Amino acid sequence: MPDTVGFAKHDHSTCVASALRAADAACAQRNVHLTPVRRRVLEILLESHAAMGAYDVLSRLDAEGLGSKPPVAYRALAFLVAQGFVHRIERLNAFIACAHPGAAHDPAFMICRGCGKVAEALARQPLGPEAADSGFQVEQTVIEAEGLCPGCQS
Repeated sequence: MPDTVGFAKHDHSTCVASALRAADAACAQRNVHLTPVRRRVLEILLESHAAMGAYDVLSRLDAEGLGSKPPVAYRALAFLVAQGFVHRIERLNAFIACAHPGAAHDPAFMICRGCGKVAEALARQPLGPEAADSGFQVEQTVIEAEGLCPGCQS
């Protein structure tokens, strides 16, 4: 599976460090702030490639003394999504850290119905020709596929 993370073996510590560096650099360039709570939410989502609901993130923040009210998590997640560091997976009503920080792309998700892991691939103009032929201008595309990952198939 080219361009995927989550189901394929990879150096997770490098994956996390790279995503945090990309977020820091992007925030500096855009003149926005990765506050301690926003950074911690990103770190929480980077800990695994499973999607997490906002209340799961909130419970982690609460346990660490970073906030117990839903707006704390929702504001941090909204910022991270707006900046492209996190994606919202509609089917799961959950969030996952971007596996391709810094790359302009529309996400395509492979969701394992067995273990819940999610892998992100780079979607490359999936509706490009059809949209152009009809005069439709695509602004955002999110693809979500459900199935079984290699580990759950055995």
